[in-house]
Amino acid sequence: MKQIKKILMIYGILMIAALGIMVLLWKNMKVLTNNVASYSAEELETYKKVWNNLNGDIVKGQEMMLKYVIIFWIVIFILGIFLILLVYHNLIKPVKEMEGFASEIAKGNLDVPLPIHRNNMFGNFTESFDIMREELKSSKERELEAEKAKREMVAELSHDLKTPVATIRATCEVLELKIKKEIEKTEELIYSLEDTGKSNVEENRHLEEELTNLNGNLEKIGYIYNKADMINELVGNVFRATLDDMQEIKIEPKENNSDLIETYFGNLKEYGNIILDNHIPQCLLYFDKLRMEQVIDNIVGNSYKYAGTDIHVSFTETDMTTDVKGKKNSFIKITIRDSGPGVSEDDLPLLTEKFHRGSNSGDKQGYGLGMYLANRYMEKQNGGMEYYNDNGFVVELLLRKV
Repeated sequence: MKQIKKILMIYGILMIAALGIMVLLWKNMKVLTNNVASYSAEELETYKKVWNNLNGDIVKGQEMMLKYVIIFWIVIFILGIFLILLVYHNLIKPVKEMEGFASEIAKGNLDVPLPIHRNNMFGNFTESFDIMREELKSSKERELEAEKAKREMVAELSHDLKTPVATIRATCEVLELKIKKEIEKTEELIYSLEDTGKSNVEENRHLEEELTNLNGNLEKIGYIYNKADMINELVGNVFRATLDDMQEIKIEPKENNSDLIETYFGNLKEYGNIILDNHIPQCLLYFDKLRMEQVIDNIVGNSYKYAGTDIHVSFTETDMTTDVKGKKNSFIKITIRDSGPGVSEDDLPLLTEKFHRGSNSGDKQGYGLGMYLANRYMEKQNGGMEYYNDNGFVVELLLRKV
């Protein structure tokens, strides 16, 4: 509306200026006469009479001409206003409506309908545009319904998983108590036989083997319990994230003792022979306990699955580095190395892509998320991850020191 007012104002000013110029020209109109000094008195008298009659006709002609000019100006002025309004209604206004409509669509507001004027040149176009809006709205509603159904399904599955996990933990606790009692009884029997002097070599060997087996079973039960506890925490995170409609699970790095890292590797006995080439330097590191355990589990699990060799782990302290804010930081580098065939050069750049599985995956189970999650978790912990081939597959993890 502001545009049409501005156009009409400019048009009115131009037309008034044109009228003023025409009036000014009219006032300056003169009738030129020749030099009358050479005429006689009788001729001059006759000339005056003729001039007076002629001048009266000229004045009347000028007044009539001014009248026609004003009428012509009024007609042109009215036609001009009508033409401007017609152009605005048929061209400018539909374009402005589509501009506003497109702006609302860009904001995600799909409930604003586009007025359809079939009598202008954009009629069919605006109708198609409005049909597109309706389709986008329906598609968005279907997407929201599907997302809602997915969240509800994940929440239900997460909730259902809690029951078997709780059962596993409870069973482990019962078995742990039972085996501890068996260990105590066996130890008491060994001590009593030694005190009474009734023991012999064969019986001692049998009791020692039984004690070793019991301790091994106790260690396995502890491992199962720890994994069940880890699963319980992960399921709880997924359940809370689904209920809160979060885009991703939170990662909260805190100050933790570096000894925990060695503990995480020590808990992975099911992944074959994991050799610690040296001990991690004693210090405080920034990391999220659960996420860091997941990172190590994913990387070591991949090496065990695809390489099937001994896995060597070493720890080194990097030099001080300066970040973009000028703050100096130092890191602990964790190098995880296997002696397998490594990753093909084609797959190497895509290894941290979501759902990507290498050409050597074959019939091995997996979803292509392990390295993707490990890389993302390390970045979220203000650390980093690098990987390459060097007589096997090598992964380097960086954890920032406090």
